Amino acid sequence: MLVIVAVDTEGEINAPVAVPRLVLCAVDEPLANAWGAVADGRPGVEVHRGSVLDIPAEAVVSPANSSGWMRGGIDAVYARAFPLVEANVRSAVLALHGGELPVGEAVLVPTGEIEPQWLVSAPTMRRPAETLPDDTVHPYLAARAVLRLWRDGRLEDGRPIRSVIRTLVMPGLGTGIGGVAPGTCARQVAAAWDEVFSPLPRR
Repeated sequence: MLVIVAVDTEGEINAPVAVPRLVLCAVDEPLANAWGAVADGRPGVEVHRGSVLDIPAEAVVSPANSSGWMRGGIDAVYARAFPLVEANVRSAVLALHGGELPVGEAVLVPTGEIEPQWLVSAPTMRRPAETLPDDTVHPYLAARAVLRLWRDGRLEDGRPIRSVIRTLVMPGLGTGIGGVAPGTCARQVAAAWDEVFSPLPRR
């Protein structure tokens, strides 16, 4: 099943928005510590020291490549846990984005499982196994795409995504194969959170 999402650009966009429960996961100490440093003081954000698959949630985040292949890193973990998900991501990327989902955009697809029911694919790199430069802003762009999709996106039946997804589980973005330093990733994810969920001025 292909899920087509659209961004709501009228009406609710200037209304106060709630925030998701965002669980930042790390299996290693440096990333866990970096997550802890940015989670503190941000309501809705918490840290889990362990696998993304430990957390009961409606959706998990995939720091993907732009083609939607899920053969390495955390994507390979997802592909093993959710056998249908790679085909769903590839179908969405081909149908909605002509075969390449740019860094800075995200798509929501079903996992084929009861829990988590959804996966948000948000590329941190264009090509599989790409090493990112030290000055990359790709973790920020990917995180912002995920959070904007949660805030403004709709399912194909018209329901707001934020009405069906309460908990998002996010691993490090680009910290594995991409080589992004844990502190860099954490700061950029925090910046994306602050931008998306800062108070919005009314007209």
